Amino acid sequence: MDIKLLETELNEVVADVNVVFIKKDELEACEHAAILQKAGFKAEQDTTCFLYEKGVLVCGVDSKKSDDIRSAASAAIKALKASNFQSAKIEILSKSVLGALVEGVVLGGYEFNDYKSEQKKSTLESLFLVSSDLDFTKLEEIFASSLIIANATNFTRDIVNKAPQEINPQTLSHVASNLAKENNLECIVLQEDDLAKENMGAMLAVGRASVHGSTLIHLAYKPQNPKKVITLVGKGLTYDSGGLSLKQPTSMVTMKMDKAGACAVLGILKAVSELQLDVEVHGFIGAVENMVGGNAYKPDDVLVSRSKTTIEVRNTDAEGRLVLADVLDYAQDKVHADYIFDFATLTGACMIALGQYTTGLMGHSHKLKHDISRAGSDAGEMISSLPFNRHLKKLLKSEIADISNTASKPYGGAITAGLFLDKFIREENKNKWMHFDIAGTAYTETPWDCNVYGGTGAGVRLMCEFLRDIK
Repeated sequence: MDIKLLETELNEVVADVNVVFIKKDELEACEHAAILQKAGFKAEQDTTCFLYEKGVLVCGVDSKKSDDIRSAASAAIKALKASNFQSAKIEILSKSVLGALVEGVVLGGYEFNDYKSEQKKSTLESLFLVSSDLDFTKLEEIFASSLIIANATNFTRDIVNKAPQEINPQTLSHVASNLAKENNLECIVLQEDDLAKENMGAMLAVGRASVHGSTLIHLAYKPQNPKKVITLVGKGLTYDSGGLSLKQPTSMVTMKMDKAGACAVLGILKAVSELQLDVEVHGFIGAVENMVGGNAYKPDDVLVSRSKTTIEVRNTDAEGRLVLADVLDYAQDKVHADYIFDFATLTGACMIALGQYTTGLMGHSHKLKHDISRAGSDAGEMISSLPFNRHLKKLLKSEIADISNTASKPYGGAITAGLFLDKFIREENKNKWMHFDIAGTAYTETPWDCNVYGGTGAGVRLMCEFLRDIK
């Protein structure tokens, strides 16, 4: 589907369907009020009424603000794709909602059909976004950047959705290398021999039972005279069986999504390089497969991490934090960054605490938390802070090593996982670092907002918003 921005009067645009967003208090005065009343349309958020004979699609919204327009546009594009119309037009209500409108259409219209023997086909070919009385130069800027971010989000979704037999640590490295070639990024891939030379005992242990060798991927976008340097770290568990602490069968389904943190890092770098932002961004990905075998790492093992911190393994399904421990340490050596952000589908406990729609944010800097939360609000990604405290930190104590990889009590699991990572953040970087637990937000089996079944691309829109406004 081709999306075009047009500077003209709406009635000058020839299209099969006119998409209209309407609030409850606008129903009585609207042109098609009588027909909508007979249809029982109440203009509730995300509801649609297709007046086929009139060539009008009416979409209910609670407000004309970005979040509601984004969600309604997602509902609209689904209705349009299900019809046999070839073109549609939408009048841009205001400059402030254009980005949300583009995202709603692109993200809501996303489908992952790679494994379908018969590809779904839609007759919808063209969508026109129309304005005649707004600053068109500014609209063009918003339109172009919104398309880049939305497409990068879908790029992220594609990788998350690919099956584990297709994406393993080696093939994920190929995806990163191809992205680097296409977007003029620097790319270094460390194989297991390199990881051993770096003394990454924690990361290597997690991937030991897999037939696919673990890799560490370092991508870099380096514009001239950047105003800030950013390090992004992504958990890249291409599949997580739980290891010897084997997951229940139902919990193992969807574990291809355990690479979503790594995929988000790739998507962010794609967007940042195409937006040509004046920030230097480094992405570090720990790509590992956690499997079962005769040489699998075990509960009771004591691992020596790259930082020389020893880790008592009490559960092999708490593996992502072990990978991140080594990657975070490596990243801090390689890049002196102004900010360090890690993205990980780290804990089911985060979903219990916040639900599936909200990313958990952890770290020490209250200002940085505030700035990120504001960026999330502007980008349409919900963020909530989970507070560190000294009492939960005590639960990670080990009697035989420096730290345990799981807490001694099951409560506050998302926070104790964040506190485990905090152990590997150096003192001078404590206020520069934030941990994003995207376990709930990275994948969904129930469509919501502009997210369809599968990977959501969580973190991409959020971080693009933050980096665009960084000072």
